[in-house]
Amino acid sequence: MLPGLSQAPSTADLQAQLARDFPQRLVTASGGRQALREGGAGPALVLLHGIGSGAASWLQVAQQLAPKARVIAWDAPGYGDSSALESPAPKAEHYAARLLQMLDALGIEQCVLVGHSLGALPALALARSAQAQRVSRLLLISPARGYGAPQLAEQGRQVRRQRLETLERLGIAGLAEQRSAHMLSPAAAPQALAWVRWNMARLNPAGYRQAIELLCGDDLLRHGSPDMPCEVHCGEADRITPAESCLTLAKALGARFNLIADAGHASPVEQPLLVAGRLACAIEASLTGTPL
Repeated sequence: MLPGLSQAPSTADLQAQLARDFPQRLVTASGGRQALREGGAGPALVLLHGIGSGAASWLQVAQQLAPKARVIAWDAPGYGDSSALESPAPKAEHYAARLLQMLDALGIEQCVLVGHSLGALPALALARSAQAQRVSRLLLISPARGYGAPQLAEQGRQVRRQRLETLERLGIAGLAEQRSAHMLSPAAAPQALAWVRWNMARLNPAGYRQAIELLCGDDLLRHGSPDMPCEVHCGEADRITPAESCLTLAKALGARFNLIADAGHASPVEQPLLVAGRLACAIEASLTGTPL
């Protein structure tokens, strides 16, 4: 059982636990600062959130893994207190370069790297870069492919237009109210929905717009298959990146595929114990050199 979670926690409870167990720190990055949350000690586990979330969404996973690992979750560029990227339409490599700066600032030579949803793109970009040795094992949870492939260009234009229009019409608060339930399974607990909504309501419009450009202008599969062991996991009730699409990506990447029971897209919030268990296995495998 997670520390302090004998009963379903309220959002206020989780905010208090966030400050206590997974505090924020800032490091210097080119163009400004990079915000992250950190807890625990041991081998490094680095967590990248999706387009509608932030570092705090990993709180309950981090609490579970703190005895086993040094858990680090970033607020992506333009999210939270992280400086935005210079390019108005960044690619995964721009995010990966900032990620590498963060690893350098933290003195991390090697890590297990986890990308959730849109976070899969910078995770794979780093895993396929000249600094790929920094990643011992790669896990992608409900990965977003993106719409940058030529055959997806028209769909990408539609998604960009819809997301930007929704942002303009509803604002961040309205966006969080409207989209939070789509992130979870129909059976999700009210507390999970409230935590997803709280995280989404903290988005910065400028950083969110840059992330929309990444989603609509880049393609996960253009990076190719990573050389290190790679796993793809997906909530069995994911309505945003359904299991079938995640399985297709896993096959294309030569990755092992597993479902996460009773979870939608935001599985780290809805099923933190299950997700933490998968990550703990990955950490152990990276330490022992166990292949897939």
